[in-house]
Amino acid sequence: MEFDKWEPIYTQIITDFGFDRQQDEAAAQLLSDLSEDKELVHPDSLLDLIKNNVVYIFGAGPNLQHEVDIKDFPSEFNGVIMTADGATSALVEKDIIPDIIVTDLDGKIEDQIKANEHGAIVVIHAHGDNLEALKRYIPKFEGKILCTTQSTPSDNLHNYGGFTDGDRAVFLAAHFKANKIYLVAFDFEEPGEYSHQFDYKTKFKKLTWANGLIGMIVHPPVIFHPKRR
Repeated sequence: MEFDKWEPIYTQIITDFGFDRQQDEAAAQLLSDLSEDKELVHPDSLLDLIKNNVVYIFGAGPNLQHEVDIKDFPSEFNGVIMTADGATSALVEKDIIPDIIVTDLDGKIEDQIKANEHGAIVVIHAHGDNLEALKRYIPKFEGKILCTTQSTPSDNLHNYGGFTDGDRAVFLAAHFKANKIYLVAFDFEEPGEYSHQFDYKTKFKKLTWANGLIGMIVHPPVIFHPKRR
């Protein structure tokens, strides 16, 4: 999604939550400054990786461990594997390195750094609530990263739409022309143990927004991967 189409939605979100756009812009500038000496991935690299491929995006829903525990994981999920922040840890614990991690740095960062060292592209997001996390963790990422903002993009700060880690991953996959997007362990009512815990009211409100935003994606098709009981 281009920013001119995303901005009105972004304005609705920050109004609904009472967020400060100036804080978002300050976080974006901080991320831009901190990433100057990093190995920044050109968007064309993501296009090469994602275009016409099936993309599996792992969320941090309560069934995440069950999805990751399947015996033939690599053949079951044959395509580009993306994780939304905390969900990364469930895969790393099984020695599975995702291709792309989408994070605002409130999951278990050690696992994301480890995956980054082993080749995962980390899409790091700046917003007004994570300035301290940016300062603390950006210096620790030594592999390939791409920087995103939910506000105004610039030369090295991108905005493909989306609000939470999960729906931003979906918007990213759609922007780079995935063939299909499968959502694995996504739950818009109940967070799992790998999900960052806010107060429930705020968390549920964010999940509601995520559900609505994902519903905006018409192409490629977004499919919920069957839950295994």
